[in-house]
Amino acid sequence: MKQKVYQFSAGPSALHPSVLTDTAHAAVDYQTSGLSIMEMSHRSTQVEILFQETTELAKGLLDVPDSYHILWLQGGATLQFAMVPMNFMKEGQVADFADTGAWSYKAILEAQKFGNVNVVCSSRDSTYHFIPKTSNQNDESKYFHITSNNTIYGTQYKVFPEVNNPNGFLVSDMSSDIFSRKIDVSKFGLIYAGAQKNMGPAGVTMVIIRDDILDRINQTIPTYLDYRTHIEKKSLFNTPPVLAVYAVNRTLEWLNGLGGVEAIESINEKKAGLLYSEIERNTLFTSPITEEDRSMMNIPFVFTEDRNEADFLSFCENRGLMTLKGHRSVGGFRASIYNAMPIEGVEALVSAMKEYESING
Repeated sequence: MKQKVYQFSAGPSALHPSVLTDTAHAAVDYQTSGLSIMEMSHRSTQVEILFQETTELAKGLLDVPDSYHILWLQGGATLQFAMVPMNFMKEGQVADFADTGAWSYKAILEAQKFGNVNVVCSSRDSTYHFIPKTSNQNDESKYFHITSNNTIYGTQYKVFPEVNNPNGFLVSDMSSDIFSRKIDVSKFGLIYAGAQKNMGPAGVTMVIIRDDILDRINQTIPTYLDYRTHIEKKSLFNTPPVLAVYAVNRTLEWLNGLGGVEAIESINEKKAGLLYSEIERNTLFTSPITEEDRSMMNIPFVFTEDRNEADFLSFCENRGLMTLKGHRSVGGFRASIYNAMPIEGVEALVSAMKEYESING
């Protein structure tokens, strides 16, 4: 019997088996049309309906108010690092940023090309082991940008900050924890998220944007990089990544059938609790992250003393536990347990950690 493999990569992440099956069928013959979904025109009725249905699924799962638009774009979160300031900040204007990890820092670097960046707080000096709880916001800031979950360092906002400027708004990169827990979308002016963690494969990015902030775009922007272009064309301005959107559709439908975000949040809490408990119990491992800021999605851990990391990784791989190596900037190990990771995968990892302790403890 073939060994079960569990994929703990930070992204691209595991997809639910039903999503893989449905997407494979659609790639060959979409809805018995005789055409692959990859061959269909994005002006066709089938593709227009696909985008509409996927948008409605996302709105329903996140309880998105009617005053928001949902867009399906390309370029990943990385493009949004530039697209947000390009739309909402001009030279001489300022935006606030929280520096809580590698991706928030990259967003800061991009924004500096368009205006002034005020870093309101940073945990950089501690290798991003915690989420700062206070911030020095600028009263004239156009917006306040945060990264809700930090994949490399394993920290996550449990309470989102308030924006001091009454005319400003909160922006969040939620690439690695969107759809994993309940959020109040109305607290944000704009949310963006690359798909390749909890939503689907790489290639498509979801943007949730509040209608009223569009009035603040008052500079000349390349057509494709203007949010209003994609709102007007319902994400079909140019040929979109249709297959990736279909996989998102199937992922959201699976999540909906599971009981929605509330149900998956409960499952994610159990998975994370199981792994963190073993890290705390096991004499060989420890967590470097401040307990109150620990992520439910990305769980880094290290040896308590100097040991051979490659040996443990090989030990896990022989048991079908893949891609557990920590990011090169921090070392150690990292288990990414996004929505599609079954609890059985976490149980298998915990079992391997116990076995490794019994041999090497």
